[in-house]
Amino acid sequence: MAPALRILIADDNESDRMILRSIVRKEGHEVILAANGEEAIRLFWEHQPDLILLDVIMPVLDGLSVAKELRSKLAEDYVPIIFLTSLQDPESLAKCLDSGGDDFLSKPYNRVILKAKIKAFGRMRSMHEKLQVHNRQMLIEQQVAKTIFDNVAHSGCLDLANITHSLSPLSVFNGDTVLAERKPDGGMHLFLGDFTGHGLPAAIGAMPLAEIFYGMTAKGFAMEEVLREINSKLRDILPVGVFCCGCFVELDFYEKRAKIWLGGLPDIVCFRAESQSIETFRSTDLPLGVLEANKFQPTLLDVFMADGDELFIWSDGIIESRNEDGELFGEDRLLAIFQPASVNTLFDSILSAVDRFVGEAGADDDLTLLSVKMASMDVLGLPDLDNRRGSLVGPQDWEFSYTLGALTLRGFNPLPIVLNIITEVEGLRGLSGQLYTLLSELYSNALEHGVLSLPSSLKFSHDGFSAYYTEREKRLAALIDGEVEIRVKHRPEADGGVLEVTIIDSGQGFDHQQFLARDFPEDGYSGRGLPLINAICEDFYYNPTGNAVTALLRWPLAP
Repeated sequence: MAPALRILIADDNESDRMILRSIVRKEGHEVILAANGEEAIRLFWEHQPDLILLDVIMPVLDGLSVAKELRSKLAEDYVPIIFLTSLQDPESLAKCLDSGGDDFLSKPYNRVILKAKIKAFGRMRSMHEKLQVHNRQMLIEQQVAKTIFDNVAHSGCLDLANITHSLSPLSVFNGDTVLAERKPDGGMHLFLGDFTGHGLPAAIGAMPLAEIFYGMTAKGFAMEEVLREINSKLRDILPVGVFCCGCFVELDFYEKRAKIWLGGLPDIVCFRAESQSIETFRSTDLPLGVLEANKFQPTLLDVFMADGDELFIWSDGIIESRNEDGELFGEDRLLAIFQPASVNTLFDSILSAVDRFVGEAGADDDLTLLSVKMASMDVLGLPDLDNRRGSLVGPQDWEFSYTLGALTLRGFNPLPIVLNIITEVEGLRGLSGQLYTLLSELYSNALEHGVLSLPSSLKFSHDGFSAYYTEREKRLAALIDGEVEIRVKHRPEADGGVLEVTIIDSGQGFDHQQFLARDFPEDGYSGRGLPLINAICEDFYYNPTGNAVTALLRWPLAP
């Protein structure tokens, strides 16, 4: 048996009201009577009926006006309105439906038809209420899921002063993702990704991507290694036809360098603050998740950036935004914003231009914009890498050695593995940034100056720095002999411990005493490693031949 409904009957004819009340009550429903439109509105808000039987022509306020007013204020609530009318012409009946009515009942009233319509609309209202309950529950679950998603995907350093970003999703979840995290050596990794599709299906792939990005970056892995791991993971988990277009940037704030990878995204822009000019970089690689792991060979661009230079990266939703005429915003309009431009207003200018262009048409894709400026380490400070592995005591007295031969030295970075072992000591986890800087400086010196015999004098100028790394890659590729040995020893003390790191290379060594006595210019590209090591370590020294160096770090560090 259908549940009883509360039905409002609004008709200025008393005999019609009585007839309808009799029919409706016999079906077991509750009846509320109104003699005009104004009374009908007042009684509606007082009694909140489930269904309205509404006469079209009434004094004070007609039925069409009543329906329009109620529909404008009911929002998502659904209350069926059945018009009572003696009108027969199509235009009048169409006006009833256009004003907010759901159906109409012609006079004189047929009890069978009236009963059937009340049952039908009762079912519709019941289904609507159930949908509303399910929808509210779905929204709650989506919000919980989004909170978890945001905690995973946006847990990095997007709030730093040199980063600006904007995400305008079409739904609760976003197919676009923006990630940023400091590296242990003080650098930074950034990633803007655009998954195919929109909403939850597109956002699901961002969860494993973000975990790999943050986890590997915090451990000191290079961007190429992070990219390979992300590509491999997405290739394994994403269905055919779903992939991630992206831009990965690695910033070195000491050497003022940016490494850039572009796969499937629109061209990105580097705005040069001093010359007020732009330089564009085009995508040359396929998106992540398309190629098998053994076929994925990321192409990396090496770009020098002065302090204040700014990279602008956007998803295709920016340039593919359409106005009311269906015209695309396009790359030409976007690049025109940069000429002439003020570096302090460019980001907002881009968003404002897109918003004005789209107008009332509204966005039909996720819109994401990211910018990052090259900045001084004095402004950014050292990274605060919060280690969340718990409060285990870990190993106390231990030592190990790790030797890398020529084939391994060509393309493998051992530092994340070594750092991971060292930070198993609980007290050293909070020092992972300083430890990575120490290991990086000692290992780079052993590899580049010891094994590869590269002269540091090359790095005294901008052009020389570029030539230095070109020669480094050339000598690494041709390396057939040589090795680097890493020895690490830890011993506990009452309030901390002492870490001893020794790195030995197979090179000929050098006159370290003469080297240490040299003065290096503060604005040069070489010689900055020694002050860094001195600031971190209690002591460090070379062996007589200069091909082995030992550094001692005592923790907790003295204030």
